[in-house]
Amino acid sequence: MPERVHPADLPTLDAETAGRLRAERRLAALGIARSAGPQIPGESPYVGDAGEEAVVEGTPGTWRVHPAYVGLPFTGRTALLSPFDRLIHDRVRAEQLFGFEYILEMYKPRDKRRWGYYALPVLHGDRLVGKLDATADRRAGTLVVNAVHEDVPFTGPMTAAVRAEIEDLAAWLGLRVGA
Repeated sequence: MPERVHPADLPTLDAETAGRLRAERRLAALGIARSAGPQIPGESPYVGDAGEEAVVEGTPGTWRVHPAYVGLPFTGRTALLSPFDRLIHDRVRAEQLFGFEYILEMYKPRDKRRWGYYALPVLHGDRLVGKLDATADRRAGTLVVNAVHEDVPFTGPMTAAVRAEIEDLAAWLGLRVGA
């Protein structure tokens, strides 16, 4: 019953055109991606010939960049990301582009975790700089900060920005920051 979900006037696409459009949309969402690589289960992170070829210093091989993003000014901010955010979803890409190592540890035994049950990646400007291990204690009405793992030493402004994000997260959850 696709007519209940999709408009009736959608064009019919051949497989090649559909694949090209999907690659272009994927690249627009990611900004930068590999053209090809090893096959992995699930949705492919690769974009074929979409976009423009680019070389990223310190990483092997070439990348593809969405042309709309080339040369644009960038204003970064500090944010706590979901472990499922597309910026870090492809763990190999995150490590190659940002030097950011991350594993979701909720299924690991407690004594084997490095960063916490559901650690949130910390973005500051254009860098992934750490992970926040926090737990919502609903009974006490607090967001308990178990640890802030600094992948790089935080400067004073970075620390203040991360603290502000923790305060915002607590407020969004209807909690206060606790010890």
